[in-house]
Amino acid sequence: QVQLVESGGGLVQPGGSLRLSCAASRSIRSIYDMGWYRQAPGKQRELVATITSGNKTNYVNSVKGRFTISRDNAKNTMYLQMNSLKPEDTAVYYCHDGQQAWGQGTLVTVSS
Repeated sequence: QVQLVESGGGLVQPGGSLRLSCAASRSIRSIYDMGWYRQAPGKQRELVATITSGNKTNYVNSVKGRFTISRDNAKNTMYLQMNSLKPEDTAVYYCHDGQQAWGQGTLVTVSS
């Protein structure tokens, strides 16, 4: 089973940007569907964005036009570029390999 490690979270002001990274322990070239999820305090984990091995992407409506998911198979890494951040984006963000592997999460806090 692949191991996933997220990084890049932190505290940012509303309107700011962050880029999250998800580093995999092995090649992700053959992983068809990878994604980012988030869980806000007191809420259920929700899907944020997914990307296939063919770079087809899908986003939850609340982040469309602000977030961009990408993957670099040569670096075994998936990314989430987050722009125009809002307080409601505050959550722990997790990456997922579409099967059983989850990262430990990285906290994103959007606050002034």
